[in-house]
Amino acid sequence: MTFMLHDDLARTCVEITHFPLCRVLLNNDSLYPWVILVPERVDVREIHDLCPTDRAILIEEIATASSAMSREFNADKMNVAALGNATPQLHIHIVARFKGDPAGLGPVWNALAPTPYAQAGLDAMVDRLRDALQ
Repeated sequence: MTFMLHDDLARTCVEITHFPLCRVLLNNDSLYPWVILVPERVDVREIHDLCPTDRAILIEEIATASSAMSREFNADKMNVAALGNATPQLHIHIVARFKGDPAGLGPVWNALAPTPYAQAGLDAMVDRLRDALQ
């Protein structure tokens, strides 16, 4: 079997780059700088489903993306979560948060309807993140 990105992620995200383990995606919601890491492994639903080596790589890739985004956007806090209630494929959300952002003190999920990027803004954010993540 070959790795296939879940339809939910393919529909709501844009590819930025690849890390050694994960595909790095931009969530198409302009309200927050928000990337999603997807380990390119077949039929993996949970972090504990990864082999020990891949789990270690995943943690380092989460740290790399979080650190780069924190610096790039001067975030007040980085939120990292692996939920998967609606999309069963293992994916990790990394969201730059700011005092006074649209979700306030709560989580970003369902706080407001997503606001997709205009095409020029989407292209600019992909380029910005691609540079920051190199």
